[in-house]
Amino acid sequence: MVVDDEPGVRSALRRGLSAEGMDVTVASDGVEALRLAGTGAFDVVVLDIMLPGLSGYRVLERLRADDVATPVLLLSAKDGEVDQADGLDLGADGYLVKPFSFLVLVAQVRALLRRGEAAGRGELRVGELLIDRGSREVRWAGTEVSLSPREYGLLVALAGRSGAVVSKEDLLRTVWGEDQFVTRNVVEVYVGYLRRKLAAAGAGHLVQTVRGHGYRVSDEPS
Repeated sequence: MVVDDEPGVRSALRRGLSAEGMDVTVASDGVEALRLAGTGAFDVVVLDIMLPGLSGYRVLERLRADDVATPVLLLSAKDGEVDQADGLDLGADGYLVKPFSFLVLVAQVRALLRRGEAAGRGELRVGELLIDRGSREVRWAGTEVSLSPREYGLLVALAGRSGAVVSKEDLLRTVWGEDQFVTRNVVEVYVGYLRRKLAAAGAGHLVQTVRGHGYRVSDEPS
C-alpha cells in the first residue's frame, strides 16, 4: 500500500510499482491508511509522514500498538538524523528522504518483502486455514483451495484481522483500490464466490456476515 497526500506521487508510485509486478492500493490520508493497514492484508506499506488526519508517525505508532507487523517504509522531506531515528524508534523498517530515486524505493520495498517472508510474516493462520502470502497458496486442513486474485485478496484482508469485523468499504479499498469504479455489491458477489470454494474444502463457516457492519473470518461458528 502507498500512502501519500499528493495525487501525483500516489499515481506515479502506483504505476511504477505495478509495472514491477506488484499489486498496489493507495490512500491519501492518515485515518484511511490506519483503517486499511490495520487489516494486516498488505505485504509492505510505503507511508508518507506528512499526512492530513493522522501523521505517518501516528499511523505507524498505532499499527505497532495493535500488533500489526507489516513492514513500513517511511517517506519524508526531512533528512535530519533525529527525524529518521524517531521513525525507526516507532517501528519503521526503512526511511527514504524525498526526493528519492524510484530504483532505490523499489530495492527497499523488495528488501522488506524478503525480510518479512524470512520473519514468517508471509503466512497467516486461522485455525486450519493457512495462507502463504509468498506463494499465494491457500490451504484448509491441508487441502489446497484454488482462489482467483480477488477472492484471495478478500480472504487475506479478512484473515489479517481474524475475529474482527471488516466493512464492505474497507474491503473495496483494500482489494479493488480507490481508482476502481466498483460498488459495495461487488464485495457481496465475491464473498459468495469465496464462501463456495471454502465450503467445498470443508470451511463453509469461516467467512461470516455481521449484518449492518461487514464480514469477519473466524474459526468459531457464528
